Amino acid sequence: MADFLKIDEVLNHLDLREDMMAAEFGCGSAVFALHLAKKLSKGRVYALDIQEEKLSALRGKAAVEKLNNIFTTHCDLEAPKGSKLQVSSLDIVLIPNVLFQSENRRAIIEEAKRVLKTGGQLLVIDWLAQGPGGPKHGLAKPDEVKKIAGSLGLSMKKEFAVGNLHYAIIFIK
Repeated sequence: MADFLKIDEVLNHLDLREDMMAAEFGCGSAVFALHLAKKLSKGRVYALDIQEEKLSALRGKAAVEKLNNIFTTHCDLEAPKGSKLQVSSLDIVLIPNVLFQSENRRAIIEEAKRVLKTGGQLLVIDWLAQGPGGPKHGLAKPDEVKKIAGSLGLSMKKEFAVGNLHYAIIFIK
């Protein structure tokens, strides 16, 4: 993902302070969590994934980069309270390239809302279209994501393209 997404450019769309609490839902290789940990030097970044091996690899990368503010959690984000995080505890939740592979997109967005503080920012990034390197099916189209978020009481702040293959939407709780 890092090869075709300019992570810092994407993160520049968020209102960040170094003491914020953030999470990357479905972190995989955790490129966003690593970048966020550097920007939120006085905060915490939670990296959540259903695959323990991804979290183990991230712990190794964080140690090499001397990032002590990344905390990993093995979890199922589609389960009720699946993130295992406290209600209203985060300033930012990122959901990058996760929804297209989810069976219950609403549950993941609902969990993001649950853990966000009032005024917190939710950044959803996903595939615009099927194509080389992308999903063959299951696209989470922007209109579907906006409809789910809106039905949960989240307000859209900004929508923008991320390269030619992805869209991003920032919602506010």
